[in-house]
Amino acid sequence: MSGFDKLLAESPFVRRARRSGRRFRLFCFPHAGAGAGYFAEWPALLPPEVELVAVQLPGREDRLTEPAPTSLDMTVRTVAVALRPYLQGSYAFFGHSGGALLAFELARLLRKRRLRPQHLFVSGQPAPDSPAGVPRIHSLPDEQFRHELIRLDGMSADVVADEQLMRLLLPTLRADFTLWENYRYRPEPPLDSAITVLGGDADERAPIDSLHAWRAHTTRACTVRTFPGGHFYLNQAADEITGAIGAALLGRESAQAG
Repeated sequence: MSGFDKLLAESPFVRRARRSGRRFRLFCFPHAGAGAGYFAEWPALLPPEVELVAVQLPGREDRLTEPAPTSLDMTVRTVAVALRPYLQGSYAFFGHSGGALLAFELARLLRKRRLRPQHLFVSGQPAPDSPAGVPRIHSLPDEQFRHELIRLDGMSADVVADEQLMRLLLPTLRADFTLWENYRYRPEPPLDSAITVLGGDADERAPIDSLHAWRAHTTRACTVRTFPGGHFYLNQAADEITGAIGAALLGRESAQAG
């Protein structure tokens, strides 16, 4: 059975790969335009004690016909309500790029409700108060916008050249990039959750200095790990990333995949 087969839809927002012997739930938030299916193979790579819950926002995959979120505050509050039945026991967040900011803001909201995650894994995203200064792309004309998607290595040229497919995907992609490129950090006390920061050593959108700036956002341990590659380094590093997540959550140097 593939990881996708085990990602079971339980609500519009939740795709869960159930684990009877779980010690942690790992909530995963994908990057702009992506959906829960991005994490379909992760359940087979994570230790058996870690249950994956992938968040499915509107505007993608089986929710493609729904409008993509345009308000960060509303998105965070809505996701917090949707995840509330699953926030039992120990849990952690993983987010890549804009998904990392969503995970961070959700962690800050849940802290106010005394439901903080034990660990936050942020990937390919500068610290929220340390923008990388890269060009904004959400308002570019279609042709330039598509070119930037290819340059980021987030989409293949074949997919971008598919006019019918891109007519479906572009509204969500633009909405997501607009949401995260207009993000404004609001100062709050640092989180009381450990943070592991992951990134590509050649990622222009998340330079290494901006990854280290996450240290200011936790009172607990903060570890920075880089991998070969650019913004989508994780496409080639799923084994290493899930291994690092398992080791950090379970407190051992290496974690055997389930």
